Amino acid sequence: MTEIFTGSFTQQEPIPEEAIEAAVEVMRHGRLHRYNVAEGEAGEVALLEEEFAAQMGAPYALAVASGGYALATALRAVGVQPGDTVLTNAFTLAPVPGAIASVGAVPVYVGVTEALTLDLNDLEAQLVVPDHPRVLMLSHMRGHLCDMDRLMALCDAADVTVIEDCAHTMGARWNGVLSGRHGAVGCYSCQTYKHVNSGEGGLLITSDPEIAARAIMLSGSYMLYSRHRVAPTSEVFEQVKYETPNISGRMDNLRAAILRPQLRDLDQQVQRWNERYQQIETGLRDTTGLTVIERPETEDYVGSSIQFLLLDWTVEKIEAVLGRCAARGVELKWFGAPEPVAFTSRYDSWRYADTPAMPASDRILHGIMDMRVPLTFSLEDCAQIARIIRAEVAAVFQAGPA
Repeated sequence: MTEIFTGSFTQQEPIPEEAIEAAVEVMRHGRLHRYNVAEGEAGEVALLEEEFAAQMGAPYALAVASGGYALATALRAVGVQPGDTVLTNAFTLAPVPGAIASVGAVPVYVGVTEALTLDLNDLEAQLVVPDHPRVLMLSHMRGHLCDMDRLMALCDAADVTVIEDCAHTMGARWNGVLSGRHGAVGCYSCQTYKHVNSGEGGLLITSDPEIAARAIMLSGSYMLYSRHRVAPTSEVFEQVKYETPNISGRMDNLRAAILRPQLRDLDQQVQRWNERYQQIETGLRDTTGLTVIERPETEDYVGSSIQFLLLDWTVEKIEAVLGRCAARGVELKWFGAPEPVAFTSRYDSWRYADTPAMPASDRILHGIMDMRVPLTFSLEDCAQIARIIRAEVAAVFQAGPA
């Protein structure tokens, strides 16, 4: 009998009861705006920032309206101006080059390896060019960390400021260092399909007091920056407050109340994601025609999604795998589709920037298959999903040329 998976790839776990109670309390008192607090009250957003900074080992943190807003704020805070060029991944999601374009800058793409990480050889080649970009917005796309030690050595030597897009790596580590703590700024998303869920929302961390002060002013603090519990001294704000525009994108107390309990459970949730990821990965190993993405020992990842490669497969055969898996209830996304579908677009889809051909990256992008791994899946669900993918990939591969 043919197995059919009946679970949902978009259904998240319920918000924890502690978070629901905290949110209800905020609604009862009605002080949703982060700066609307009672006498002696810190406010949920200020407490979230304080707790997240401590969790990440960073002196400064800022809570904002979305992960994309955090990225654009980081770019402005490090000094990116209209017309500047900014390096970023050819394999990423649209909000990353979108953030670059939103500040009037121009994305310059760096290739992708078969490990689905930034191609450091390509990066090195681009950094030896005179007048190379001075900022790299590094996307840890789908949770894959490149060799951060080598990357930082290259960027430090070339005087390149690194902004880390950690939307898929909250809680991940490279060589024991938390994702977001290598570069000048770490940016995180709290959107529903990320590692903590407030519907929308973002967080930003930095060790640089001037970047922190500019980010706080940019987010819409007016002159209320003294109400931030993890912020630079007033002297730093005096240097930037008259020249930093207000581009309001604050987080509110309701979303912060929902997030605080979830962040306290992050390590436990990471362990649960990785159990499910590893169950699927084990089931896919040694499937003819399918390449599993090997994770380096120096990487502590968060397996909230899983990718594999169908390298050098034709469009027709990949579409056959997608259709056969979908008929059995397994939703795969394909980053190599000729036209963008849902969230799956790639560097040549974003036509607001001229891009030279990237044939080595195109080959890899063409073969990337992607799948969410919600915590609503049981380990048995994950084993069944792996069996279905394995069977359908094998069936199409063995059928020969399309």
